[in-house]
Order: sequence, then structure tokens, then C-alpha cells
Amino acid sequence: MAGKKKTSQVFGDFLFLKIFQAFRMAVQPSKLIIAFSALSIICLAGWVMDFSSKTVVAIPGTQVKITELQIYMSNPTNLKLFIEKYHDKGENIGVFSTLWTFGSERFHIALNSLFDFNLTEVAANIADYFKAVGWALRYHPVYCLIFFAIKLVVIAVAGGSLCRITALQFARGEKPGLTEAIRFSTKRILSFLAAPLAPVCIVVLAGSCILFLGLIGNIPGIGELTIGISMPLILLGGALIAVVSIGVVAGFNLMFPAIAYDGSDCFDAISRTFSYIYSKPWWMGFYTAIAAVYGAICYTFIRFFVFLLFWSSRQFLQFGIWTENSSKEINKLVAIWPEPSFVKLFDLSPVTGNWSESIAIFLVQLSLLIVIGLAVSFVISFYFSANTIIYSLMRNRVDNTALEDIYTCLDETKIKPFKLGSKSKKK
Repeated sequence: MAGKKKTSQVFGDFLFLKIFQAFRMAVQPSKLIIAFSALSIICLAGWVMDFSSKTVVAIPGTQVKITELQIYMSNPTNLKLFIEKYHDKGENIGVFSTLWTFGSERFHIALNSLFDFNLTEVAANIADYFKAVGWALRYHPVYCLIFFAIKLVVIAVAGGSLCRITALQFARGEKPGLTEAIRFSTKRILSFLAAPLAPVCIVVLAGSCILFLGLIGNIPGIGELTIGISMPLILLGGALIAVVSIGVVAGFNLMFPAIAYDGSDCFDAISRTFSYIYSKPWWMGFYTAIAAVYGAICYTFIRFFVFLLFWSSRQFLQFGIWTENSSKEINKLVAIWPEPSFVKLFDLSPVTGNWSESIAIFLVQLSLLIVIGLAVSFVISFYFSANTIIYSLMRNRVDNTALEDIYTCLDETKIKPFKLGSKSKKK
């Protein structure tokens, strides 16, 4: 009996190998469709908002636009002077396009740093992204609140669907349909929305109480006595903020999988997430590190595939096109479709031409964007798939719950109301 338990423990220590199933699960057509649809809706919302509200100041006429975000990242104290100087003379662009460009650059720098095992640089680029989000919230709050609300709803539906598909496939080998997964997430939309928001509300509430005591502290005589007497409560509030903040940052990835796996409400999902993080923090870090490295390798492969697709298609197309464009400056194909590289898959810089070339450029770029969008959709699908697997492994390690144990709608009908006088029959 002891030998059997020891053997089970040995195999349990190698459960992390199941994380490598995430690639196969992430490339499923149904998942890519869900992720691509979510990405399209978010981008469409951002572009529409950018079209109607261009509030970011940028310097025109340069090869690489200098935006107020870049000034803020280099030296926040110079931002006010930059905006005042170029508000009327400069060019206005949208918040979404600014964040998208900045986030894409930081993502690829972090990815290259991860391959170089430069974890400090990876952490710095992640910190820069959150700093950029802070810039957007501070200087464009109305825009951000509207956009983040739209994004949260879309991610809740799409992320919940992706986690549900992964949970059923990982636990039971089932492949639910696209509509079935979306129906599951829409039925629990409030739980998916509240899970990431509830901890934020707790932090804000505790911080507001401390802030209120700070305001009282301005009263002469009474203020300092109030702060002294309330110091234990202030420290208790600070401890609550610290515990919740660590739990949210470290365990945010497990909230959606908790709802998808166990049919939990938002509070149960938060409770499970915090329990797993604080019970086995090293295992959580170990699983996350493996998923991050493996995901980076998989994304590099997908990106190389897309580059090879673009490059080979363009090379064979180039063999048949030798004429120049309408302005007689460059080759017609170069004007319509600049040569791609692994770092820069396609160029959005405008090229002057007649109406037919302009339409061709638009159609070519639209086709390339769809393919690149599918590559980004893989990243989204892999993120939710890997974290759902990690949740199952953490649940098994902390609660000793079998990997095959998953909530299904049939579970709701297993418990029937007891009727007086009824007799149970054994088969």
C-alpha cells in the first residue's frame, strides 16, 4: 500500500508535463474562431473610438512618430510641456492605436529577452506596459473606462468559452461545440465579470477607509490622535490590501478556469484562487514559468510559419511581376506588398499610387492582417488553455481532486428532492 502511494506521488510530481498539451489544444479551429472574434471586436471598438476621439498628441513628419506616451515613459515631468507645445502644431492620434503599437513592441522585446534568459528585461517590459496603461488611465480616463468596459465583457465571454472547452477536453477528452461553450460563458457572465473586479473593489474600499482617516488627520489636535488610535486598523487595512493584491497578481490567471472547471461563482473562484496561490506558491510559479517558456517557443514557431507563408507567397508572385507602379518609381509588387521580415511581417506605411493600386494595397493589407490576427488569436487561445491546465494541476496538488473531476450541467440534476414516503430501490 505504501509502495503504491509512493508511486502515485512520483507520477504526481511529473504532472507538469501535461502543460505541453496546451499547444495542441490552442490550435483547435473552434478556439481560434472564438479568440479571433474577440480580438476583432476589441480592435474594431478601439478603431471606432480612435476615429471619433483622437486625443493623443504626436509629432508629425518624422519617420517614427513621437507620442506623448513615449515622452511619459522616458520622463513624465516633460509630458505637460510636450502637450502644451505640440497640442496645436502636432498631430492627434487615438489612444488604442498608441497602446497597441507600444504594447506590440514591448511584447516582442520581452519575448526575445525570454529566449536570452534575461528575466530582468522581461519584467521591465511587462512593467512598462502597465505603466503605459497607467498613463492612459490618468490622462485619458473617460476613453479608458469605456474601452476597458467593452474589453472586459468581450474577454469574459471569449475567455470563459476557451477555458470551458479546455477543461472538458483536458478532464474528459470531450470536444464541446462552439455554441455550447459560448452558452456556458454567457450564462455565467456575471461571475466572469465579477471575478477580476471584486478584488479590485476590496482594495479600493480598504484604501478609501485609510484615505478617510488621513483626511481626518488634517484636523488640528484631533487628527493626530485619531491616526494614533486608528493605527492598528490602518495596518490591518494595509495588510488586507497586500494580501488581496498579491493574490490578484499571482492568481488572476486561475479565476476564469475556476469558474469553467467547477461552475463556481465569483467569490468561490476568488477563494479557490487565493487558496492555491498561498498554499503552494512555488508550484504555481513553477507551472507558470514552464507555460511561459513553452508558450514563447510555440509563438516563435507560429510566427516563423506566418513569415514563411508570406515570404514564399511573395517570392513566387514576384517572379511574375516586373512592371513598375503608376508613379514609375518602384516595382508594382513592392508598392503593393513590401517584402516581409521575421521581425516586421508587413509594412503599413502609405505608398502613393492610382485608385487601383490604392484598392490593391488595402485588400493586401487586410488579408495579411487576418493571417496575423490568427497568430495573435493563437496567443490568446494558448493563454487560456495553459492556465486552465495549470488550475487543474494546482487543484489536484492542493485539494487532491482528480484531474477528471469537472462540473457539468448534468450534476445539477443528480440531487433530487426527497419526498416523504418514497422508497429507495437497489438494483
